Amino acid sequence: MSLYECVFIARQDLATPQVETLADDLANILTAQGGTVTKREYWGLRNIAYRIRKNRKGHYVLFNVDAPSSAVKEFERQMSINEDVLRYLSVRVDELEDGPSAVMQSKNQRDERPRRDGDDRPSRREGGYSRGPRASEGGEA
Repeated sequence: MSLYECVFIARQDLATPQVETLADDLANILTAQGGTVTKREYWGLRNIAYRIRKNRKGHYVLFNVDAPSSAVKEFERQMSINEDVLRYLSVRVDELEDGPSAVMQSKNQRDERPRRDGDDRPSRREGGYSRGPRASEGGEA
């Protein structure tokens, strides 16, 4: 069996549970054909570079698959029929990477990034600025 990385983009108007159900259905197609899904990542709702069927955003899902080529062909055929799938891409790889993908790593690093030197502004996550009372509201007039 061959190793594949498969990514598909689902429509933006689907809710996250619907995308998970769609991913489950597609994974079942692979397992029914004799393949296995070794890793599945939901990358979230992301911007698309150009409009696809009036959608500017899409739900991205990654599969790492160990399956025969016939199973991947059926998987791609089912995705092309499904109206909820905007685009898909399956790439054969020599080995599957362990751990989170590059997209998930960059997302985690962005959240944990240290603040710049000399940046004494409060973080937006920490509540931002407090103005205090205005001159017209305060005690002195």
